[in-house]
Amino acid sequence: MASSSKVVNIDDLRRMAQRRLPRIVFDYIDGGVEDETGLARNRQAFERWRMVPHYLTDVSQRSQQTTLFGQNYASPFGIAPTGLAGFARPGADLMLAQAAAEANVPFIMSGAATTSIERVAAAAPRHAWFQLYVSRETAITDDLIRRALEAGIETLVLTVDVPVHSKRERDWRNGFVPPVKPSPGCVLDMLRHPAWLGTVLRHGLPRFENWAPYAGNGAGARQIAAFFSAQIPFTQTWHDLERIRRQWPRRLVLKGILAPNDAVQAQRLGVDGLIVSNHGGRQLDAAPAALEMLPAIRAVLGQQMTLMLDGGIRRGSDILKAWALGADFVFVGRPALYGVAADGLAGARRALAILREEIDLTLAQLGCADLALLTGEYLREGW
Repeated sequence: MASSSKVVNIDDLRRMAQRRLPRIVFDYIDGGVEDETGLARNRQAFERWRMVPHYLTDVSQRSQQTTLFGQNYASPFGIAPTGLAGFARPGADLMLAQAAAEANVPFIMSGAATTSIERVAAAAPRHAWFQLYVSRETAITDDLIRRALEAGIETLVLTVDVPVHSKRERDWRNGFVPPVKPSPGCVLDMLRHPAWLGTVLRHGLPRFENWAPYAGNGAGARQIAAFFSAQIPFTQTWHDLERIRRQWPRRLVLKGILAPNDAVQAQRLGVDGLIVSNHGGRQLDAAPAALEMLPAIRAVLGQQMTLMLDGGIRRGSDILKAWALGADFVFVGRPALYGVAADGLAGARRALAILREEIDLTLAQLGCADLALLTGEYLREGW
């Protein structure tokens, strides 16, 4: 098996992951919804911006450190929530949490993780956030909030952009929808990936560990998955947000906002931060890219709200473009997941290191020694 230590960019990790994983799993990670135009739009939104260098400045010492919610981080990006990571590699959630803690960046644990809140919080006590999916049963939502509090989670991320199951056509064709029934071609493809298949046989099917207590005594991985699918998605309203805001005494972040008026309403209801996101192009194919909406949302909120972004990040320069357009922080999903799928903890570490190295090089090329000095002055729009 090739090592990730020699790869030079995120796309190298993507190719490594594609070679190791059967198509049914890789397509779940890599794919979008319907025609995947939203997936492409996320990349195009970054490509439309040029970066204007300012030379003859001293960039011999550079800093990309930043502060988010009062905590100092080594870089302006963290790991976004990625569900079902255990299908890419057993223990993937813990590996991602460990890599984030080592790099001193935050890790958002997915509400569809295959490891428990308690284990991730113990592995990365100062770096783990928890993404909450609201359940159809209020008691389950309340208990997940209680568990996050008791585990010491400081930041709860409420994802609001999944009112219904989306039409992820790659998954439909592969049979990777509840109840999972892989197509004959996918079964044959699994047999052609013995390294991945061997881990599944040794560790068993990944389970939605956070949902196991609610699925009934003795429920196996398939039963828990069916229970989760029956509970999520659930249509939320602003009243649900108000109720959760009353329950959660710590930092509350709303993820999935694209409309400026929604951002204003969230601010009124006491949310501490927003993650502008189109769910990585996996929900509404016609939705704009998060980067397209970021300046408009920043304009209506001013500087009083912490504003973050995810979706489409593949380079360190992408992170800096988002920062210059008004983001206080950026989260990456697929890059970290490609890394852990390709080479476990070493791959997750390498994904973060690549982005950090590219941020450093780009700051030097721009003539900007400190991330805090990077503004829209360094950007130009054009094709």
